[in-house]
Amino acid sequence: MTSLSRQIARFALSLKYEDLPADVVNEVKRYLYDSIGCAYGGYQTHDVDIVKSIHDEMGGKAEATIIGSGDKIPAYNATFVNSLMIRALDFNDIYWKEDPSHPSDIIPVALAVGEREGSSAKDVITAIVLAYEFEMRLCEFAVPGVRERKWHHATLTQFVSPIVAGYLLGLNEEQMVHAIGISGAHNLTLGAVTAGKLTMMKNTVDPMAAQSGVMAALMAQRGYSGTEQIFEGKEGLMQTLGPDWDNEKLVGGLGDSFKILECSMKGFPTEALTHTHISATLKVIIENDIKPDDIEEVIVTTIARAVDILFDDEKYNPSSRETADHSLPYCIAAAIVDRKITGDQFSDERIQDPAIKSVLGKIKGEASEEFEKMFPAKQPSKVKVRLKSGAEFTAQLDYPKGDPREPMTEQDLDTKFSGLSSSLFGPDKQNAIKKAIWDLESYATINGFMAQLRV
Repeated sequence: MTSLSRQIARFALSLKYEDLPADVVNEVKRYLYDSIGCAYGGYQTHDVDIVKSIHDEMGGKAEATIIGSGDKIPAYNATFVNSLMIRALDFNDIYWKEDPSHPSDIIPVALAVGEREGSSAKDVITAIVLAYEFEMRLCEFAVPGVRERKWHHATLTQFVSPIVAGYLLGLNEEQMVHAIGISGAHNLTLGAVTAGKLTMMKNTVDPMAAQSGVMAALMAQRGYSGTEQIFEGKEGLMQTLGPDWDNEKLVGGLGDSFKILECSMKGFPTEALTHTHISATLKVIIENDIKPDDIEEVIVTTIARAVDILFDDEKYNPSSRETADHSLPYCIAAAIVDRKITGDQFSDERIQDPAIKSVLGKIKGEASEEFEKMFPAKQPSKVKVRLKSGAEFTAQLDYPKGDPREPMTEQDLDTKFSGLSSSLFGPDKQNAIKKAIWDLESYATINGFMAQLRV
């Protein structure tokens, strides 16, 4: 039988810009707009500063542009820095089926390798479609997902990044198969990075897996060999993390439709499973004008994995942004006190704010078998706020803003982009970048586009 890697390689290498429907191209631009905004938001974070300083010292051939600074460094390194910027605030896109993922973590692979190769913007658009296609298919490949097996979803990204890089490097089928095998052999990521007290690694493992795919593709281009049956072979992914995999979800019906149309955006800079709960909380608090001091208890009904991930002991005493944005008690408490959730709620000062801390202990999580059956087709939340007076107020929502069934509007995206970039530049520059993104296919090479992103 033809290996899974070879089936993937054949489809990827056969895909052309002309094969893409107009709505798919439009979605690429929307996610690029969202992702570049997230990169500007992450540009001045401490973790990004650390990584940028390392690459400043390292130097190297000027191949690809760092978003924001405009500095040029090797494409392999630019992939890592740009991906970390997009990921740093946990505000970029989300797809959640059997597994979660953030496909936009791989967009920097297409930008960096495309710039290195002088690729047309149309080819870069096609490469981004491939990033979403296979990252999202891999989220449905394992049943249950790899996250349920205690592995992090960066484990999936390692197989997709070499496809994107290899497409723009012009690999042939054999080389692409090797690239997937090279990258997939060494990037399985432990779920520990999102368990308990979180660190900077929570946002770093996916960028590392994205970067690794660039190296794998470069190696394969020069004749390096990799394991072809990295998925289904002896001691491959499926045996090692098995059992129960759905090959049809990974390679069935390729080209019939495109997965990017099913992805979601984030309305809050927090872990994806918090979003419906934050929205429900804001609905209850604002509609009923509830003050924090009036609250006796808040019961959040959710799925079992959300209780497990987002309500453990560390989440009731967060000491870092990474833990706070994965703490449902903290997110709910901050929403109650501030009546909004933006990046401002995750500064060191706000995380230690006594007003938020006074509400934290009142937030309780409970798992629902009914909700478990609804997930992931829906991401249900019920929030019940009980006041000291005995009065109770409840809101229930099935999915958050940004879901394909409740999509972010152009105005929503403009507001998000402005909020993330306004500390770096004003409306004129914001509008110029937006225009460049919406005119993306007109660039003969992606290099001209990347030059627009310097602050």
